Amino acid sequence: MLFSATTPKQAAQAIKKVAEIGWKPLHIIDINASSVSAVLKPAGLENSKGIVSVGYVKDAADPEWKDDAGMKRYLAFMTKYYPEGDRDSNLNIYGYITAQLLVQVLKQCGDELTRENVMRQAASLKNVELDLTLPGISVTTSPTDYRVNKQFQMVQFDGQRWQKLGDIITDEAKE
Repeated sequence: MLFSATTPKQAAQAIKKVAEIGWKPLHIIDINASSVSAVLKPAGLENSKGIVSVGYVKDAADPEWKDDAGMKRYLAFMTKYYPEGDRDSNLNIYGYITAQLLVQVLKQCGDELTRENVMRQAASLKNVELDLTLPGISVTTSPTDYRVNKQFQMVQFDGQRWQKLGDIITDEAKE
């Protein structure tokens, strides 16, 4: 087994090197390096086949989401505000849902835009669904647990796209 806890560039290099030397381990990559366009394509799609990771967002390049309302909003946003950007990049998707989460926090603040209230609202999100999180994944925070990402889906790359493995996993940390 090989676990790569790396940045995208180093993950692509590791995937290439593993293929080059003919090693066939169970290769697990960190979520930060799971972008098809930024990591797996540069590493070689055939070289990337079988790699395992986790995800929590929809893949813009996956035809599964072509009719999805949230994906349509994201693509319209990219067309309007960042037309030269890579629509398939997980980094752009992450930026979009992070901004969407900030908008939710500010809406909950109402007219009281103090630091204290922003922090209070950020620490009291309840089952917030975002345009590009996988179905069944939502954001909940509390004053004792600020973590936004507590739910993930195990995935395996089939040479073209990520395939879901099993059910969504939720970290039920005790407060």
